[in-house]
Amino acid sequence: MFTGIIEEVGSILRMDRSGLNTNLCIKASKVLEGTKIGDSIAVNGVCLTVTAMTDNSFNAFAMAETMRRTAFSSFKIGFKVNLERAMAMNDRFGGHIVSGHIDGTGVIKEYRKEGNSTWVEITAEAPIMRYVVEKGSIAIDGISLTVARVTKDSFSVSVIPHTGTETTLLQKRPGDKVNLENDIIAKYIEKLVVPYKNGEAIESNNKEEGLTLKKLMENGF
Repeated sequence: MFTGIIEEVGSILRMDRSGLNTNLCIKASKVLEGTKIGDSIAVNGVCLTVTAMTDNSFNAFAMAETMRRTAFSSFKIGFKVNLERAMAMNDRFGGHIVSGHIDGTGVIKEYRKEGNSTWVEITAEAPIMRYVVEKGSIAIDGISLTVARVTKDSFSVSVIPHTGTETTLLQKRPGDKVNLENDIIAKYIEKLVVPYKNGEAIESNNKEEGLTLKKLMENGF
């Protein structure tokens, strides 16, 4: 589990591809403090397991599903990445609940300056946009950000100078892909309120099925 508060920006030192799988070697310093083999580090929002370490780098294995679902396929030697260690239970929770399990990718549409902040608009497909709500949370390349505006096929966030300096988001260009993770709470709520039978969603035109205002009132809400 992560919070979306980036600890440092690392860089790709090596990428060893084997079929659809990739072994990554990433230069880092801060996230190595207290880290041991088997621990989790989020790389651009993707939860990866540390398989080897040196004093200034760590290795992690990205399987085929990770390469398909994320923007990792665009990685090159020297590519900058956002890094965050798994959260400690006794630490402050500064961002939002981030699992490190990417839902898909979006594409940066444009950057626009406003005062000392920068608006970033990102386009995404319907399965992602379904869970994007104004003033809700989303993780972009592992960065916890607040959604400020939403259209049918895009959303915008406003990035303050500190976030711009401490992460890679403002170093990208329009057309670049970014990893997106929706707020996991929304997905759990949908799963619970949709009527299911034997593990399968039930298709029905009956508005009384699932969660309704009537049912909430009947149960004291």
